[in-house]
Amino acid sequence: MGVLAFLKRRKALRELGILGMNQRNHAYIGRYNPRFRFPLVDNKLSSKTLAIQAGVAVPRLIDVVTTQHDIVRLKPELDRLGDFVIKPAKGSGGKGILVIVGKDGEHYVKASGELLTFNDVERHMSNILGGLYSLGGNSDVAMIEALIRADDVFDDYSCEGVPDIRTIVFKGFPVMAMLRLATRASDGKANLHQGAVGVGLDIATGQGLRAVQFDRPVTHHPDTGHAFAGLTVPHWHCNLELAAACYDMAGLGYLGVDMVLDKDHGPLILELNARPGLAIQIANGVGLLPRLQQIEALGDVKMSVEDRVAYSIQHFGMRKVVAEVAVGQDVAVAP
Repeated sequence: MGVLAFLKRRKALRELGILGMNQRNHAYIGRYNPRFRFPLVDNKLSSKTLAIQAGVAVPRLIDVVTTQHDIVRLKPELDRLGDFVIKPAKGSGGKGILVIVGKDGEHYVKASGELLTFNDVERHMSNILGGLYSLGGNSDVAMIEALIRADDVFDDYSCEGVPDIRTIVFKGFPVMAMLRLATRASDGKANLHQGAVGVGLDIATGQGLRAVQFDRPVTHHPDTGHAFAGLTVPHWHCNLELAAACYDMAGLGYLGVDMVLDKDHGPLILELNARPGLAIQIANGVGLLPRLQQIEALGDVKMSVEDRVAYSIQHFGMRKVVAEVAVGQDVAVAP
């Protein structure tokens, strides 16, 4: 890329209010997220414990594996459960999550239909304990959780996995949200880097605005063929209030809140992220920066969760895309 093209691209990103990685790290994460609070969210077991203590709804924790000996004793319990999720407590980016949707004789069935033996499951948990998926490669523990059953509204919009909702919460205000939909390319995981679809959501209504896969606009799910037009997330107000409440629970000013909609239990907090990514801006077609600056201009105002949500709905809601990020641009290069 030539110098002139780079400068034009940089100017375009600024005009769209795109928050870049450096600015996010220094002006928001560094300023509003106390370092001593990071372990609470970097460790999913710690954040789940914190959420339970605060009365926040989360997927049911079945067991925690801390040693190799624990793995051997688990086989009867896993056979009894039939379906479950195994995840590393310190994992990131969806790595190391194993979703089992049922049994086929002596085999465990993944969401993709692939069959695993208990030895495969045992090896996976051993890798978790050894730190293969953890931040920094440190030793870890494996969490076994109840399988989430996605709300029926998502049946046509996700493939081989459960969709989740990422909401950016700044100083307790939900400022931007997107729905992440699993695909075959993402191996049933709602991870954009692995090929999931990101759908920008109207913060006021939960209605889909635009969708992207690998940073490129799409209009239909690549596997189900279903159009995204008309997609609206149910229980939206409850989702916003749960996300906003996580600020008071975690004590982090700039926070990513990941939620799922279970068909039986409604909105559940999946995990918290102290360093949420920037791709949410591409999915929404607008930048985070103007919204963050608007909240900063309020100062240290004391407002209830309900009032913070009402403010966000009033000031950040939009029923159509008002701007678009250029196709394929990497927002991380913006200063």
